[in-house]
Amino acid sequence: MTRTTRRLGVVLFQLGGPDTLAAIEPFLFNLFCDPDIIDFPFARIGRKPLAKLISATRARKVQHHYATIGGGSPIRRFTERQARALETELSNHSLDARCFVAMRYWHPFTHEAIAELEAAQCDEIVLLPLYPQYSSTTTGSSLNEWQRLFRGDVPVHNVRAFYRHPIYLDAVVEKVDEALSRFPRSERPEIVFSAHSVPVSVIAKGDPYQRQIEETVQLLMQRGAWPNRHRLCYQSKVGASKWLQPSLHRTLHDLAKEKVQEVCIVPVAFVSDHVETLGEIDHEAREEARRLGITRFEMSAGLNDSPKFISALGQLVLEAMGDPAYSSATIHTLPQAASPELLLAGD
Repeated sequence: MTRTTRRLGVVLFQLGGPDTLAAIEPFLFNLFCDPDIIDFPFARIGRKPLAKLISATRARKVQHHYATIGGGSPIRRFTERQARALETELSNHSLDARCFVAMRYWHPFTHEAIAELEAAQCDEIVLLPLYPQYSSTTTGSSLNEWQRLFRGDVPVHNVRAFYRHPIYLDAVVEKVDEALSRFPRSERPEIVFSAHSVPVSVIAKGDPYQRQIEETVQLLMQRGAWPNRHRLCYQSKVGASKWLQPSLHRTLHDLAKEKVQEVCIVPVAFVSDHVETLGEIDHEAREEARRLGITRFEMSAGLNDSPKFISALGQLVLEAMGDPAYSSATIHTLPQAASPELLLAGD
């Protein structure tokens, strides 16, 4: 039977994560082999041996994080749920849409997503990196891999950084409100926004990630209208080079010295729960806060497949396709705030 409607393919990009403890080292090896992550003179010769060395060492250090969250990353499961929910959302806009998951460093890899996309015979494609803020080490790396592998001749549209999208911000605010409601007095805890750190050298080359993270925090505080004190920190630093500061570890010590008793951590650069949220924050940082005398510690849950977030993704896809009802002038109405090596611990 001949199709009478155009079929849209949406590719959801994520970094991915090891689904078993045995997958940690090969996942990290894939990450360290990425030229958008590790680049230096004569890198073509030295990148793989260096990746092998670092991944073996790093795997032993992070294994306990994955063990505490069930023995593997849940990011594939959450991203596939997002894909199915987004298909339903787009069908509500009368679109025949098929969504595919493309992980950068573990299954399903980008080439697997492309094979599924081609089999579905899509007439138009939207690329949807699930990174709210742009970095060359996340969005840039995922799209570079796409460019290396995709050979189709159908129209392709890109969804750009969406940290200013009002419904995305509403989705985050909703999760923060839920976390604050677990405190005896919601206005009392200090809100600590935690983003994955990147090397300062990446920012020095013009990467906008730090500026966009800082703006995200300002927009969330405006939109949430919380009276709470707040601060921003960075997590998951690896190696001896200089990364964005202050660290989550340092921030917890600072809070304890300031006699802050209640803390609400908001993962501000992630859209799914994974090892950085469930392992590093909700397990490791929670235990460190307890040792430091912080009496109440909560973390806002990941967006995952929350209805508000899926609605935001749907609007982003429609905007990328040029739907006038979802033009940039319509959805980007917030005032502009003034002013890895990424993810080496994995997802």
